[in-house]
Amino acid sequence: MPKTFSWTGKTSQGSILNGDMVANNKEEVINALRNQGIIPTIINEKKSEGIQLFGKKKQKITDKDIVVFTRQFSTMFSAGIPIVQGLDIMGKQMENKTLRSLVNQIKSDVETGTTLADALKKHPRIFDDLYVNLVAAGEAGGVLDAVLMRLANYIEKSMKLKKKVKGAMIYPLIVMSVAVLVIAVIMIFVIPVFAKIFGEMGVTLPTPTRIIIVISKFLGGIGGVSLLAGIIGTIFGIRQYRRTVPGRKNTDRVLLKIPLIGDLLRKVAVARFTRTLGTLISSGVPILEALEICAKSSGNKIVEEVVFVVKSEVASGKTVAEPLSKSEIFPPMVVQMINVGESTGALDQMLTKIADFYDDEVDNSVSNLTTMLEPMLMVFLGVIIGFIVVALYLPIFKMGEVVGGK
Repeated sequence: MPKTFSWTGKTSQGSILNGDMVANNKEEVINALRNQGIIPTIINEKKSEGIQLFGKKKQKITDKDIVVFTRQFSTMFSAGIPIVQGLDIMGKQMENKTLRSLVNQIKSDVETGTTLADALKKHPRIFDDLYVNLVAAGEAGGVLDAVLMRLANYIEKSMKLKKKVKGAMIYPLIVMSVAVLVIAVIMIFVIPVFAKIFGEMGVTLPTPTRIIIVISKFLGGIGGVSLLAGIIGTIFGIRQYRRTVPGRKNTDRVLLKIPLIGDLLRKVAVARFTRTLGTLISSGVPILEALEICAKSSGNKIVEEVVFVVKSEVASGKTVAEPLSKSEIFPPMVVQMINVGESTGALDQMLTKIADFYDDEVDNSVSNLTTMLEPMLMVFLGVIIGFIVVALYLPIFKMGEVVGGK
């Protein structure tokens, strides 16, 4: 079983270095250090901290943590600091303990002769195919610092895009949830009080009042529990269905056809595809490999299928623009701009321009969606609450007429 060793050693220039390394025994540590031109002086096995029954939960590694790590690593590498030393420095200063441990593992792998890309590939949940392939291209081309900076910028823009879409979806959901909660409280707790009062007075209730009393009894009894269970079951069923390949494909197709929402998701897909492909091509990743990564990271099964078709067409000798023109996802303007980029040999720059344009389009779509949803939600709430209020006051008005007639 691999163990962690702390070591101290000297370089041929007389500099003293130290760090940690994961290995099976001290001999492996000595050999690894000598391969790096380091003469080990002290090697000690680090003791295990033991099992913690009530230990702290691991810190989550966020996109922001990855951006900071990538940007700092790029700065260090461009300043001439070796990869292992740079990883050692960052491992010591990382605030996120989970990421710190991860960086130390990557450093240990690199120390034993593994490439940085292969070391990152061992952690697919944190460093996806896009990240690993870009790093591999940067290492092969000797431009790792530039690629890492490009990666940091890409992740930052992707974070902003994701945040915009989440903001557009979360706001109406919160408003609707609060509205449903308020209406449920009124129907379950307030309406029965009025129903009891009206029953004691022996007044013939108008149709709207009888309707809300029937609904109130339904929600306050077994019907309400059944309805709640049905809603929860439906949500759970949809989530489980989306975990299957046909389910994901069908639900993604439906989402793209929903008015307003579908248009927003289509623009997000175009922005993500063009920025990812542009970043990969500008970093030296082959076009077929880049298209495969774009397909897997599209986030939508329909878009993924379209990109895989593009990949197969490009493999047979066609341009990227030609198969894209046959899809309903990518607008004609995008196809024409990609065609121009391929013709002029500046496809990566053209893709970046398209991505920037569609980032702004997503901004506008989110603003328009929020602007349209606000009055629609207000009207919905006004109609429901208004109906309830009128239904409660109608018997009171009728009682007043009866008293006045007497």
